Amino acid sequence: MPISLSRELMIRMDSQDLQELVGNLLENALRWAATTVTLSAGEDGEECWIEVADDGRGMSEPQRHHVMARGARLDEQEPGSGLGLAIVSDLVDLYGGRLVLAPSSLGGLAARIYLPSGPLPKG
Repeated sequence: MPISLSRELMIRMDSQDLQELVGNLLENALRWAATTVTLSAGEDGEECWIEVADDGRGMSEPQRHHVMARGARLDEQEPGSGLGLAIVSDLVDLYGGRLVLAPSSLGGLAARIYLPSGPLPKG
């Protein structure tokens, strides 16, 4: 799994929440990938982004919209609760970010999270 991360990134999110968010995205990508999953991150102005992409079968635009609902699943034959992306979406909303699902350059799905950069406010 190729990983491209800068050690200088500072994302405004609790470390346990970040672990939950990235864990859910990686779990989904690993489940649906044919052979490759990538994890990358960077900074764009006052936002940081994290992207998990795979080379699986991907999703159509209507499917990408559908899977954002809590409990929604595209394949009922596969194990899982359908809560992963809903949890990711809830966490991203809580921290004032956004989640974008798009076709991956690998051929599958790319899930990109945008979050405010910098340390968490104290207090």
